[in-house]
Amino acid sequence: MLAIPAIDLLDGRCVRLRQGAYGSAKVYSEKPDEIAAKYAAAGARRLHVVDLDAARGSGDNHRIIEKIRKTFPGIINLGGGIRSLEIAKRALGTGADLLVVGTALVKAPNRVSKWIEALGSVFIGGLDADEGIVKYSGWRKSSGIRATEIAARIKDLGLKEIIYTDISRDGMLTGPNIQEGAAIAEYSGLPLIISGGIGELAHLQAIVDTAPAIISGVILGKALYEGRFLLEDAIKLMGSRE
Repeated sequence: MLAIPAIDLLDGRCVRLRQGAYGSAKVYSEKPDEIAAKYAAAGARRLHVVDLDAARGSGDNHRIIEKIRKTFPGIINLGGGIRSLEIAKRALGTGADLLVVGTALVKAPNRVSKWIEALGSVFIGGLDADEGIVKYSGWRKSSGIRATEIAARIKDLGLKEIIYTDISRDGMLTGPNIQEGAAIAEYSGLPLIISGGIGELAHLQAIVDTAPAIISGVILGKALYEGRFLLEDAIKLMGSRE
């Protein structure tokens, strides 16, 4: 299992939100590339980058992501605003390895299938849910559809994996929603990464001890910025799973 640190970008800075609310943004660094280098030095093999400006349609942070690429040698996931083939191509041009698509999965999954045909297996499904109901467009709109239902619909699109975020727990440090993550993974048949709520090593231990094998990793955000635990310890713990 992978411990995957996250960098959320807003106006070129590293921030964290509470439950996706932009007004709650707290700035942790003015130099995202230095944070990425720090995570690489700690042993991270993968980095999750979210472009919050692109997610809400107010621009993008592509130049910053290019700088991050220079300091992080591992795999970079990039999410936020990937809503057309042309945008996907530009996003890959920043040096990102994998692209997270959320809104398009809700509104036009067949379009995503065509993107996969054009660009290959570089797409990850992003399912962000509040009380089990998927939200999209930067978490501002509700689909009215349960995450498990969408997971079943996208099973055969050709996605590489799924990242599931429990919006109500995101940035709250209160623990992940392992049960819902496991259900989504079962419906989709795809490896799933859990995001949202990790606040202490005990939360990671619970994933290692109880999550099914199809759960392939966890995303770490605020807990690392707040010094709740070291990334090195998280990597060691997650890697201990048989």
